[in-house]
Formats: sequence, structure tokens, C-alpha cells
Amino acid sequence: MVRTTLSAAEARRVALAAQGFGRAPTTGSTALAPTRAVSAGLARLGVLQIDSVNVFERSHYLPLFARLGPYDKSALDRLTLTQRSPWIEYWAHEAAFVPRDDLRLFRWRMDAYRQRDTTNPLRIAGVEQTARVRTELLTLLAAEGPMPASAVEHESNVRRGPWWGWSDVKHGLEQLFRWGNVVSAGRAGFERVYALPEQVLPSGYFAAAPDRADAVRELVRRSARAVGVGTRADLADHHRLRSDDTAAAITELQDAGELVPVSVEGWRDRAWMHVDARVPRRVEVDAVLSPFDPVVWFRPRAERLFGFHYRIEIYTPAPKRVFGYYVLPVLQDDALVGRIDLKSDRQRGVLHVRTAWHEPGARIDVERLAALLRRTAAWQGLDGVEVTDRGTAAGALRAALGVVPIG
Repeated sequence: MVRTTLSAAEARRVALAAQGFGRAPTTGSTALAPTRAVSAGLARLGVLQIDSVNVFERSHYLPLFARLGPYDKSALDRLTLTQRSPWIEYWAHEAAFVPRDDLRLFRWRMDAYRQRDTTNPLRIAGVEQTARVRTELLTLLAAEGPMPASAVEHESNVRRGPWWGWSDVKHGLEQLFRWGNVVSAGRAGFERVYALPEQVLPSGYFAAAPDRADAVRELVRRSARAVGVGTRADLADHHRLRSDDTAAAITELQDAGELVPVSVEGWRDRAWMHVDARVPRRVEVDAVLSPFDPVVWFRPRAERLFGFHYRIEIYTPAPKRVFGYYVLPVLQDDALVGRIDLKSDRQRGVLHVRTAWHEPGARIDVERLAALLRRTAAWQGLDGVEVTDRGTAAGALRAALGVVPIG
């Protein structure tokens, strides 16, 4: 039976089921998930966002851990980080891994970036400044093969301004990457490796790229499968599409019977559910989520679905932080019940819980969280867990772990 209305709780369960929760042993298993599960879990995600912050763990490793439990990170590395990996990097959400065969779905975006960069008065100067460097970089890659920016020997490969300032070489490579003149050949030491398309992709790969309308429709189709149920804004954000493009694609997919308009309790905006989305009676989950997990990466959706107001405080001065530096949402079943600030202290061999907070109106089941943190520490190769005396859930969590507070 086609559903036309969903309760708020049903919408949460639809969203989590679409994201692969409840399909794998996230609630107690300590055995490593098999490689085939890693590959299947990645395929279900469809997009895996990348971020350079590495306090607890690099963010792209966390979504699969949340869904599968412990797994061999080298299996994910083989799928994403080498020149011949079946997944490749592009601006699909933010910087993200997508299936290699999907890169052509973003050809129109590459063309749009080039048009923007070469016609926008605010960008023209930067493009003109790197014109000679770009030509030389293309010649260098043709002669020497794939390489990271740090390997380029060039008088322009020096930083400009503060320590995070890019050199002209890096600017040039990033322009070429946005435009599709170079593509990713994986990462080395987590630094992107650049290559000419013919060095990584099959001959004539982009010749088969769909036009913008067809590509956007396919991307919205995939977004709908990934979110389960969502508003136009939800479907647009998944691949960072324009609202008007998304609206046209939604109409076509609804007319084709792939999307079903639904009314969701408490949602002001119209929503659509993928025709194949499941409405499970319950989901059983114990997970901590990356700030860049698809469940929470679009903050308005996280607030609408879970009542969870979430902001990253990495760039907030320490005295002004509310919850901590690298705070991860705590997901138990179909509710975001708290947040914890984690750090892997590898020198001391401990997983450090720097803050732990209950959500207003919710309570973390601290026994379940304690068990999850022990599994998390083991997955990280750490010997134990320690908890500071900060946060509304810190005391109960320490008691559940049987550890003494630290300063």
C-alpha cells in the first residue's frame, strides 16, 4: 500500500533504514565486518564525504563504522584511495568519494564551474593569475604522470599569506580539478593526487556524459533512495543541486511513479518518499555519527527529523564552545539522544571522552553507550576509555564504564 502520510517517528525510521541502519550488527558485534559488507555499505551510501580533521578518526571512516560496527579500514582504503579504486573523488556534496562510473554525472557541474570561474568578476583575476601555471601543470602531468601538489617542483609552488594559504600551483590544480581537466588519482598521505583524465578513466569516458537535466534527474533519484523521505531541500542538498533543477527532476520522477508525495507530521514543507522506501516498525542502532554523516550533514534536516540542533565548534574559540571541539551525535535506535566529544590519544592508548551530554528531553542509555565506546576503542587499537568530568552525561557514563574522572 502506498503511504501518503507519515508520523514523525515513521519518518525517522524511513530515513535511517534508507541509510542502511538496522541491516548490520551495530549493536554488539566485535568481529570485523567482511569486505563484501564494506563494499555493499559504501554502495548504499552512494556519497562519502571527506574531511581533513583527524582528532578521533578521519570522518570518512565513521559512517561505515556506524552502520557495520568494526571493520578493516584498509578495505575502505582499497575502495577509495588508489588510482584504480572503484570510487573516485569529486565535489559531489562537499569533497566526496563517489562510484567511478558516477563521475560523468557531474560533467555538467565541471562545465558550470568553468563558466563561473571564467566569467564571474570576483574570480576572473584568480583564473588569469594561474593561466601559465595551469598550462605547465597539464604538460607536467602528461610527462610525469599523477602526482600531489606537494610533488610539483615549480617557483610558484609556495604558500601565499598565512599557513593555510594555497600556492599558485595548488590554486591551478584545484581549478583544473573543478573543471574536469584533471581528476583525482586517489590520495597519498591523505593528500589528493592529481592526474589527467586519460591516465585514470577509460578512453572517451566523458563523451558518454548525460546532459544537465538527465544528470540532475539521476542524482535526485539517487538522493531519494538515500534519504528515504525528504523535502525538496533535502533532495537538493544531497548532491548540492540547485532548487529549481531539483524541482523539475522531482516532477518527472513523481510522474514516473518513482517518488510519492507524502505529508509528514510536524513538517511544514511538502515531502516525497521513494517508492521502494521501507517503513520499519523499529530500528535497533547504537552509533556515534560523524559530523559529515548523511543523517546529519544537512543541519536543517537533522533538526526537522530529530529535533537535533547541531553545529561544529572546531573553529569556535575554546572559551565560547558549548559542547566541545569535535562533538559527535549519539544515535540510539531512532533518536539522537546526546553528543560526545571524542579524541583518540594514541600515545597513551586511550579513547578520551572529553565531554558527554544528554539531549534536552532525552536520556542516553549510558550502559549501551559504554559498550559502544569499548568497541570503538578496540576498533581504534586503543586499550581503554577515559571520561572527563564535563557534561550532563559524564558522571553516569563514567559509572557505566567503571572509570574514575580525569581533569
